[in-house]
Amino acid sequence: MKVIQSPSFAKRIKKFKKSQKEQLDHQIRLIIENPQIGEEKKGDLKGVFVQKFKINNLQYLLSYKFKKDLLELIMIGPHENYYRDLKSYLKHR
Repeated sequence: MKVIQSPSFAKRIKKFKKSQKEQLDHQIRLIIENPQIGEEKKGDLKGVFVQKFKINNLQYLLSYKFKKDLLELIMIGPHENYYRDLKSYLKHR
């Protein structure tokens, strides 16, 4: 499966430490094994899946879309204002 990152996703993971990136990589591998592991959103975010996980006791949300052999990592961040920012990002891209 080919994995691509949105500019927003790439920008945010640059700030992650090595241990945080390792935990993120583990979550991405889980998504590649089973793309429907996350929760599919409804309404404005139809077709977007969100995987919730913790890094250092802080809950992160990872949004992604997938088609046959393509996984697009859209956005990652803490829960606060996440869905508002995600809707805004998808609307303006």
